[in-house]
Amino acid sequence: MRVYLLVAGLVAVLAANAAAQAGRVTGVVKDDHGDPVKGATIIAENPDASPTSFTASTDEKGRFGIIGLRSGVWQLRASAPGYASDGGELNVRTMPAVTAPVTLTLQKLIVPPSALGSTAPKDLQAALASADALYNNQKWDEAIVAYNAILERSPSLSVINLQIAAAYRNQKAFDSAITAYNQLLKVDPDNGKAKVGIAMTNLEKGDLDMAERTLETAAQTPGATREVFYDLGEVKLARSRSDDAVKAYERAAQIDPTWGKPPFALGRMALTKGDTAAARKYFQTVIDIDPVSPEGAQATTMLRQLDQLR
Repeated sequence: MRVYLLVAGLVAVLAANAAAQAGRVTGVVKDDHGDPVKGATIIAENPDASPTSFTASTDEKGRFGIIGLRSGVWQLRASAPGYASDGGELNVRTMPAVTAPVTLTLQKLIVPPSALGSTAPKDLQAALASADALYNNQKWDEAIVAYNAILERSPSLSVINLQIAAAYRNQKAFDSAITAYNQLLKVDPDNGKAKVGIAMTNLEKGDLDMAERTLETAAQTPGATREVFYDLGEVKLARSRSDDAVKAYERAAQIDPTWGKPPFALGRMALTKGDTAAARKYFQTVIDIDPVSPEGAQATTMLRQLDQLR
């Protein structure tokens, strides 16, 4: 009896310790109009963790939750049929600390009637769902084949090249990804996502010169997006051009004052320079304007760490 109680007590302690080491991520997935996306797939990945990935789905209000993640930086990606995928890095904190909720925004893929060709809308939707399922399961080759098959039937649906390029980038087939982006730009020369995609693919490829030139050209076009200037800041920073990076981040913040990424990047730079007062100001700005973003969670952590150094 004593042995049983001892074993039971040990199991309880181990279970408590395991729970204490488990991280939880919650959030919501919305479309570009702010409406919840039901049935979106959320994948969290960390190659240094075990298991290395977790998958969840959103409910009718776009909400999701994942538990069991170890502390560290995870790649979070959301996708849904008929939408371009979205994601980024998230610094997961284990219990009893709490990782702030995140918001992921999916851009709806608009399918004009002219893009359907001879394909019935219902059949096209089913084909997109099947291709997206392959993508979500990281079956990159099969997903690329499926997306290309849709393009063959509906050539005007060129926006699918964004997903094809993303699949190639996951394979580190950078030249093929750039080709896919350029296919979209032939039809839609002002597509900001394709321009940013080419630049960031070149950055992943290690071609900083081309990444910088691509983004600088995109930044000079009318209606350049916040992402163009933010990613230009990232490239400038990678090239140790701090002043230019600051200008790019500030321009991104001007375009969208509610976006937490630019002030977080500026706070990160200020901290590197040892200007803790400026860093605090930027991190607090992130928390004020974008509290449920991954940057909001990281800014909260950074402020707490700065407080401990006082």
